[in-house]
Amino acid sequence: MKKFGSLLMSTLLCASLLAGCSSSASVSQSTVPETISTAEGAIETGSEEVSLEEMTAAKTETSTEALEESSDDTVVRIGGLKGPTTMGLVKLMDDVQNGTATNNYEFTMVTAADELTGLVASGKIDIALLPANVASVLYHKTEGKVSVIDINTLGVLYLVSGDSSISSIENLSGKTVYLPGKGTTPEYVLRYLISASGLSDDAVTLEFKSEASEVAAVLAEDPNAIGLLPQPFVTAAIAQNDSLSVVLDLTKVWDSLQEDGSNSRLVTGVSIVNNEFLAAHKDLVDTFLTEHEASIAYTAADPEGAAALIEKAGIVAKAAIAQKALPACNITYLDGQDMKDALNGYLSVLLSQNPQSVGGSLPEDDFYYLR
Repeated sequence: MKKFGSLLMSTLLCASLLAGCSSSASVSQSTVPETISTAEGAIETGSEEVSLEEMTAAKTETSTEALEESSDDTVVRIGGLKGPTTMGLVKLMDDVQNGTATNNYEFTMVTAADELTGLVASGKIDIALLPANVASVLYHKTEGKVSVIDINTLGVLYLVSGDSSISSIENLSGKTVYLPGKGTTPEYVLRYLISASGLSDDAVTLEFKSEASEVAAVLAEDPNAIGLLPQPFVTAAIAQNDSLSVVLDLTKVWDSLQEDGSNSRLVTGVSIVNNEFLAAHKDLVDTFLTEHEASIAYTAADPEGAAALIEKAGIVAKAAIAQKALPACNITYLDGQDMKDALNGYLSVLLSQNPQSVGGSLPEDDFYYLR
């Protein structure tokens, strides 16, 4: 049986996150990954209980037709990063193992975004789950040969500290924040929030570490330090040191600053498709979207079951940590105009921070697949 090789994730980025490569392997509809390794983070279930039946029953007539008509034996090759963006996919992966998935899927898991974009660019992957800004960069590099088909993860970044005086971005004035990955999305997001909150660029000192695990190590030594971490590193760090807690949810801070009525959202992960594949197999892509949405709904409706599947896939080492992290991971499903509005607003903010973070300019309208 083919395996997903054991991989070690280093830096999660909310959009350009991980670093640290390893080998990858694939699994067809008749097989299932035995191991993968560490993680990224992501899901927002809300406070209201909702049954799996309620969340998955409301399928459109179009979606139902797509499932019924998808009799193509073509293998749909799915690529993902180890972490939040793929946590919402584990139920579909399990359906593949059980032979109940509609499409014929093959999955590949890697830890580095550039490894995944290489597979897409070389035509070895049909659909990829990527950091949002990386998808925009890939769109430009391939001259529009990929389209975004859904948003699968919203914000996964949190400020963690034992300093209880931190309750707003303004409280960071004069302080040092430790964060992973200079020149990556965590930096762009934090700088935007600092500026939007009325602070000057030099009001907060940013101390960069190469990996999220190094930020966690700083917090372990000095709980009063302030660290910017993604899920599930947040949950793991707090579990190891009860002096730590989440002092700011950057997704909530972002939302509170959208006073102009903007639909901008803090977006971590999206799914993209190779446009040649989309043109030849639109029905299979639409079926994937239906099955992806149902898989994400399962993750929200049954976090205990989803956590067990996440551990089984090797994305997080222990189901207990995965289950604790899931409510703060903001796994979601957005497509169509909602997807376009949220993602375009987010990429616009990144563009204002560093144009190269999105490939130099905003993608054109053809970047968005609105089925």
